[in-house]
Amino acid sequence: MANLKEGDIAPAFKGNNQKGETISLSDFKGKKVVLYFYPKDNTPGCTAESCNLNDNYGAFQAKGYEIIGVSPDDEKSHQKFADKFGLQFNLIADTEKEILEAYGVWGEKKMYGKTYMGVNRTTFIIDENGVIEKIIAKVDTKNHASQII
Repeated sequence: MANLKEGDIAPAFKGNNQKGETISLSDFKGKKVVLYFYPKDNTPGCTAESCNLNDNYGAFQAKGYEIIGVSPDDEKSHQKFADKFGLQFNLIADTEKEILEAYGVWGEKKMYGKTYMGVNRTTFIIDENGVIEKIIAKVDTKNHASQII
């Protein structure tokens, strides 16, 4: 599992988005990237976070940012999620958990006294040169855009 910190080079990745298109970090060279990892499509916290980012998507684009969401859900689930909420950005299906592991966000979690493996909700702000500028580990799902901007 990766132990990334601010100032590190962001791990390169490639995966399919909700439309079946292959997306890689290198596609966004020269732009800032908000790479957010979330546990599951159509759950309350993930929906609040994604919709908050989507509501502020124009402001992000005006500042030169691109938003990419990543979860272990498949392309079909991402497409339904994007359609249902009008999400305008890429959602990468990481069913093999390769990107999640490269960024160190797949790990042990606890809920109701049970331990299980899952996504630790985290956002990485990556600069135009592929360097991690900021890591947000304590995500406020309802106000995430203001945490970033």
